[in-house]
Amino acid sequence: MTASLLKNPELQFGATTFFAKEHKGETCGSNGLPLTPNSIIIYGKAQKLKMLKHPNLCTYLDIIRGKHERTVIVSQYCGEPLSSYLGKERFSYDDIKKIAYKIFLALHYMHMKKIVHRSLSTENILVQENNNIKLFNYGLFYMTDNGKLVSFPIVQLSYAAPEVYLDGPNGSLSNPKVDVWSAGIILAELVLNKPLWQSLKVGQRIRKVLSLVQGNTSIFERIAREHNCYDIYLSVPSDLKQIIEVCLTIMPCDRPTVQIILKNEVFAQFKTAKESNRRKIYEPFEQFTIEELYHWWQLAGGDVLLELKKQGLIRSSPPILSLPQMVLIDGLILGQERNPATLYDSRIIQMPLEALYQRFEHISLNCYYPLIHVKSEILSNGNDSSYDAEQLPLVIREKDPEYQFHRVILLRRLLHGYPHTRDLIITESIKDIPPLLRGKIWAALLNVRGDYQEEYIKIDKETPTPTDRQIEVDIPRCHQYNELLSSSEGHRKLKRVLKAWIYKNSQYVYWQGLDSLTAPFLFLNFNDEAKAFACLSKFIPKYLHNFFLRDNSAVIHEYLAKFSQLIAFQDPVLANHLENINFIPELFAIPWFLTMFSHVFPLHKIFHLWDRLLLGDSSFPLHVGLSILTQLRDTLLASGFNECILLFSDLPEVDMEQCVNFSLETYSTTPKSITARTQQSEKCVYVTTMGIPAQDLNKEKFPRISVDDVVNLIRNDSERIIIIDIRNPTQYARSSAKGSINIPCSSITFGEVNIENVGMHSSLLKNNKDKIVVIIGTEETNLDLFPTFLIHCNIPKVCVLHGGFNSLLPVTPTILITQNQI
Repeated sequence: MTASLLKNPELQFGATTFFAKEHKGETCGSNGLPLTPNSIIIYGKAQKLKMLKHPNLCTYLDIIRGKHERTVIVSQYCGEPLSSYLGKERFSYDDIKKIAYKIFLALHYMHMKKIVHRSLSTENILVQENNNIKLFNYGLFYMTDNGKLVSFPIVQLSYAAPEVYLDGPNGSLSNPKVDVWSAGIILAELVLNKPLWQSLKVGQRIRKVLSLVQGNTSIFERIAREHNCYDIYLSVPSDLKQIIEVCLTIMPCDRPTVQIILKNEVFAQFKTAKESNRRKIYEPFEQFTIEELYHWWQLAGGDVLLELKKQGLIRSSPPILSLPQMVLIDGLILGQERNPATLYDSRIIQMPLEALYQRFEHISLNCYYPLIHVKSEILSNGNDSSYDAEQLPLVIREKDPEYQFHRVILLRRLLHGYPHTRDLIITESIKDIPPLLRGKIWAALLNVRGDYQEEYIKIDKETPTPTDRQIEVDIPRCHQYNELLSSSEGHRKLKRVLKAWIYKNSQYVYWQGLDSLTAPFLFLNFNDEAKAFACLSKFIPKYLHNFFLRDNSAVIHEYLAKFSQLIAFQDPVLANHLENINFIPELFAIPWFLTMFSHVFPLHKIFHLWDRLLLGDSSFPLHVGLSILTQLRDTLLASGFNECILLFSDLPEVDMEQCVNFSLETYSTTPKSITARTQQSEKCVYVTTMGIPAQDLNKEKFPRISVDDVVNLIRNDSERIIIIDIRNPTQYARSSAKGSINIPCSSITFGEVNIENVGMHSSLLKNNKDKIVVIIGTEETNLDLFPTFLIHCNIPKVCVLHGGFNSLLPVTPTILITQNQI
């Protein structure tokens, strides 16, 4: 049963390949930057094709860039070419009308998306087992910018409209009516049951098409007579004959559009209620999609390039044979023979799926329909969860086809129920996020909902603004190692999203780094700018509140002060060293936090980092910064100021999984009030009750902890806290916190940095690793001197109770005791 789900005849795919045109001579554009390879431009434009969904179009699955401008297109490929039926099996006139209707439906959908086929023929129309038809390879003309990016003409000789040939060999005519002509030729072939002008050579076929321009008689009739099929022509029903005749109208201005043709009464019998334009509340749900099957096939060892090599579609030759005989000073190449392998080859290689079928044959039917809300213990036990790889490293889990199968099936089902299933999506995302669904899951975690498409459409993204110049300078430098973002389409989309954000948030200004911050969202939602914008609009207020103000100095200073305090809290040895060499966070950490590390790390690492970041609050990035320093700790401790500057100018490799795990550990063990900021967007009781002035915050080396956190630790987790009361013994005896120890501030000699100076409790502090050391005092005691002394003595987890001892007095039930009670 499960095998039949996978072996659906429609779930087949194949690949074709071609070479993009190489840039000759010049290597730089007018802006002084290197010219973008044509294959990258094709790669960017082709992404739109992956979004086209129509029952009569083969789905585009992947675009792969190979060496030397090679481009490989992977697409759904199911059924037999319509050309294989000609001369063997005569279609009934009703069947021909139905085929015509489906061709026109597909063309209408394409033309609505501003895509012209330009190479429509019986070769790229596939007939399936259920007699449905699908157009194949319909995006070649579009992705190559109307043929400008390749050195071969995109045309089907017998099917091209006369105006295509009149446009010249280098023409890029993209009038959708050329597809109408091609459809007319295809219908004529189906009616006559033979391919037209098959025995003629290339030049002769072109002349035949152009000869149709002359004369005033019916084009269809002339074709029928020429092929000795006039008797068939006479027997064709008048309604079908009329469709063919109007399609073969010579003048493009007189030739009808596909939309007009579809209104013809001949197609009324095929129209159903399903094709009405009524709005759907929910999209239809599928067990899995062909995109997911292709993803699993790749994880199971499927290799498109390898299959093309096996079938001879990719042939390699020794590089020395491709060297030119002469290269002139101006870059002109002479004597270089054209490699036949670079010519266009229209063959389609179908990808073998047997290895995937075998890999998944043990998966039970239950796994295709995972239960989400299970109250019955019997059903819960019957739910197959035998495949458990959660303990494996993340990198391995992401490459495991079975594990990704279970994760994708479950999470896509949850996404179908969003926003009602948001809590379940968050719970599952804590485990991990499948790369295939990352964009949609991020949007759910950020609570993107509503008609964000409509909102984005209304925003002005075209009017020039003063920031355009800086954006245009920054974009060509933003993650340009990435093929998608470096494409011209990527540049255009990134600029539009940035301009939309600036327009929508007039209270903010464009700061360098906003492009890097936008890049992950655009990459994951490349074909949905509106969703990328919506994610960015949710992300910035949560994690970078007020960072993009014209004067953001107060926000930055507070953030960096909290970061310095967190370093001192978790790793005083490193904090003291950085202070001694005067290597302050302002010198290295601003790009980290202003871009949430997206300017520092490549995209694949940012994805894993933000998978966790989106599950935390705005303090989590502080812990990520600490984690990075921890990985570099040994190098930093052995370095001086200059060496540290050089180290951060070219950041060494960072183990992202280790970084995330350490960040989660410190995030979960650090009291939230220690990292709370007045400039954060989350409503937090610590911010309103603590309200530390910025000038005081910058002076303090230690963090402050709120009375709520201290009380919670005393009542619920007293083993994790050491409370040091630095008031004088008389005050301590009168009233003190439960479990506290008294080390009067006046009894310590601060001139020498030696933990033994604290007296009998020095060993307790010296041996402390994980306990939080809370200093309690009053305004009369020096609340700065003692905690700073402890940090200089390398005592970890030191913090000061904000508000001092007096903040504990109103707490009920009280946590205070007297010396007599002790």
